[in-house]
Amino acid sequence: MKIETILKSETELPVNRRLILGILLSNNLINDKVSEALKPFDVSSPQFNVLRILRGQKGKPANLSTIQERMVSKMSNTTRIVDKLITKEYVERVVCEKNRRKVEISITPKGLDFLNKIDPVIDNVEATLIESLSSSEKETIINNLQKLLK
Repeated sequence: MKIETILKSETELPVNRRLILGILLSNNLINDKVSEALKPFDVSSPQFNVLRILRGQKGKPANLSTIQERMVSKMSNTTRIVDKLITKEYVERVVCEKNRRKVEISITPKGLDFLNKIDPVIDNVEATLIESLSSSEKETIINNLQKLLK
């Protein structure tokens, strides 16, 4: 569907604006669909992101700055997100005995089990969102988006 139709604009928008608005609208759609899929599991997208980051550590703990660096949304309050995950027993915080200022976060077995349960749900949402694209179209979009991220 044309961007102008979605935004109910009667005039054709300049190409630069159409591109930016198309990216923003796509981002919102993806966030909405992922959030909707996560809602029954009582976890937010940033919480899910932290869990996946910690799983990617392959058993090694991470500090808050490492988690923050790898977050998809840099605007997230990582400490608050980690606190909520601790309450759910998906992660644990360990304070270094030698240096009390050093705090590391690890995913728990319960957190890993939770991810194993929710991964297929998110995989399905992602596949459904892009099912109309061919493999070459996906690669083209990825390559073009990577140019913007430089």
